[in-house]
Amino acid sequence: MNLKVWEGNRRKNLGDLFDIKVESEGVKDEIELHIIGDLRKVRMIGAEMTGGAIIIHGDVGMHLGEGMTGGSIIVQGDVDSWAGCMMKGGKIEIHGSVGDYLAAPYRGSRRGMTGGSIIVHGDVGNEAGCYMRGGTIKIHGDAGEFAGIHMQGGEILIMGNSHGRPGASMVKGKIAICGHVSSVLPTFTIEDLREKVKICGERIEGQFYLFEGDHAEGGSGRLYISRDRNPQLRSYERYL
Repeated sequence: MNLKVWEGNRRKNLGDLFDIKVESEGVKDEIELHIIGDLRKVRMIGAEMTGGAIIIHGDVGMHLGEGMTGGSIIVQGDVDSWAGCMMKGGKIEIHGSVGDYLAAPYRGSRRGMTGGSIIVHGDVGNEAGCYMRGGTIKIHGDAGEFAGIHMQGGEILIMGNSHGRPGASMVKGKIAICGHVSSVLPTFTIEDLREKVKICGERIEGQFYLFEGDHAEGGSGRLYISRDRNPQLRSYERYL
């Protein structure tokens, strides 16, 4: 294959770096690409992707699916930082864990994920959904510090625990946490106790505290936190 790719600061043919096999089974509307091996040092797989499918059997490096607008990426392994960076559409599903800055923009930029969906079956690192404006993120495991920081839209569902300061500086959007949260930032106010939450196209049963903020930013974002998993927050109920 003569497709040009970068290896360090040199451009090479894709066929010089990978063993490539082409299989044709009838006529398909979209291309399906399978990548097998240890790809932890390979960056920007699926960047600017507009359609088709990429299925990765192994661990992957940084910037997976950066700026993608369509298609799907499935990873049967772990992914390094900045997965789904500035994603606009399409779907990423990761069956392992992810590093920091999931769906976040580059440093200095304020335009994060604007569309599409990301599903992570493991844990994620810090600042997932930073400057997120649209789309959905579902995390089956735990999330690191500052989930949804600077969030301006979209939805984040965390099925596990949140390690601290979720929703810091958020202006709009919705975050739901089904696990334990050590504390809620003092710039959020409790508004209600809900019997269920509708988020990321799902209806999550169980009582949830509804907090609004971040008022330090004049925000009206919504932060839902499980009542059963967070007895330390019961003192807030006197303000309802």
